[in-house]
Amino acid sequence: MMTDPIADMLTRIRNANQLKYESVVMPSSKMKVEIAKILKEEGFITDYKVKGEVKKELTITLKYAEDGTRVISGLRKISKPGLRVNASCEKLPKVLKGLGIAIISTSQGVMTDSKARTLGIGGEVIAYVW
Repeated sequence: MMTDPIADMLTRIRNANQLKYESVVMPSSKMKVEIAKILKEEGFITDYKVKGEVKKELTITLKYAEDGTRVISGLRKISKPGLRVNASCEKLPKVLKGLGIAIISTSQGVMTDSKARTLGIGGEVIAYVW
């Protein structure tokens, strides 16, 4: 039994990125789809698709530069099942002084740290991507 599906998702993306795979497939959930949507909007992945009726699968197509370098250079899970990390809007983290993004779960949905800062809301810090 998997206790942290978001950590599993980030690990699958990290491993596929290290091996320069074109895409990675994983079980789907609403939270994973929202995270994939943010990664696409921020330009870290090319695309994502959800397939299946009963057992849905999320396929994420990774993005690489023209010379083959990785767009995602790092992923880190922050909140864990045993230690939830929450931050108010004033204390939302900046990843690499704004070069990366922090994915935040707020009362208004999952969003980046910059969007949460402009809306003036805090939440649980899920992950850092740079």
